[in-house]
Amino acid sequence: MDMEQIRQLVQLMIDNDLSELNIADGERTISLKRGTAAAVAVAAPQAVAAAPAATPAAPAAPAEVLLEIKSPMVGTFYAAPSPDAEPFVAAGDSIGADTVVCIIEAMKVMNEIKAECAGTLVEVCVKNAQPVEYGQVLFRVRPL
Repeated sequence: MDMEQIRQLVQLMIDNDLSELNIADGERTISLKRGTAAAVAVAAPQAVAAAPAATPAAPAAPAEVLLEIKSPMVGTFYAAPSPDAEPFVAAGDSIGADTVVCIIEAMKVMNEIKAECAGTLVEVCVKNAQPVEYGQVLFRVRPL
């Protein structure tokens, strides 16, 4: 695989907001990861070679490290305890590890989701009553 193909894959990751990409083609594999510590590795049957440090994925990483609160299950995201109530949290709120940040309904069971981290809520990534997947980012938090 040449550098132009790797650049195209990295651009594909940026365009589609992907954090990881793994491709296997016969005996060759490539694994690309984006984030605060971007890494690119190419493996061939005989040898393993690391990509140059000037990988285009590095500029896409934010300078600030944010924690992500992810969905622990598949279900429906609810920002408030009831339709007429205020949301549990909003951007700019200070939260603690035991702060309930939302409810996820799964199989008619309402599951309170706790932050499990402390800091300032920076972003709410999903909308009220939106279906969510396991591991989907719900919130981003600036740690204390």
